[in-house]
Amino acid sequence: MLDEKICELREKLNNSILEGKDYQIIYKLSVDLDELIAQYYREKKKFNS
Repeated sequence: MLDEKICELREKLNNSILEGKDYQIIYKLSVDLDELIAQYYREKKKFNS
């Protein structure tokens, strides 16, 4: 489920870049994506411990 959210947000970020959207929008999407990726790895590490 989290990996699906990451893929969706990555696609939204990529499209925003290609469409030349405002920097603030791109930056926000990038930060949100980074947070999801960090959460994914925290959960993965917790599961493997």
